Amino acid sequence: MLATMERVQLLEFAEDLAKMVLESEIAEQYEVCLYKMKHNQETQRKIQRFVKLKELYEEVQRFGKYHPDYKKVMTQIRESKREMDLDPQVAEFKVAENDLQNLLDEISKAIGGAVSKQIKVPTGNPFFDGGHGCGSGGSCGCG
Repeated sequence: MLATMERVQLLEFAEDLAKMVLESEIAEQYEVCLYKMKHNQETQRKIQRFVKLKELYEEVQRFGKYHPDYKKVMTQIRESKREMDLDPQVAEFKVAENDLQNLLDEISKAIGGAVSKQIKVPTGNPFFDGGHGCGSGGSCGCG
């Protein structure tokens, strides 16, 4: 019974932690930026153009430089990606997204470290992984 009560308590703590993250300034900023990006017509036009070109790009990639439209599509996809990335709403969203990801990485690292120093937390961020996380060929054995 004790193990069951312990699990219930851990789940309650996890729910409280998730609620704190959702109510944080970082998560609120993420939501605001996401809303602004999704509701700006010019931004959406740029994103939709990029998505359409990305489909063409994937088709061209199957044949590589031998595809008749290779250079044209490669130029268009780069220009479209740049235009989309430089859009103020997209740029602001990416910053907010990175901030939220960093917060989640810090939490994951803190929880893992509290359990054991040997726990590997794959954050995808070399700063947190220290070169030993998943995919880096570290001691976890997955690389």
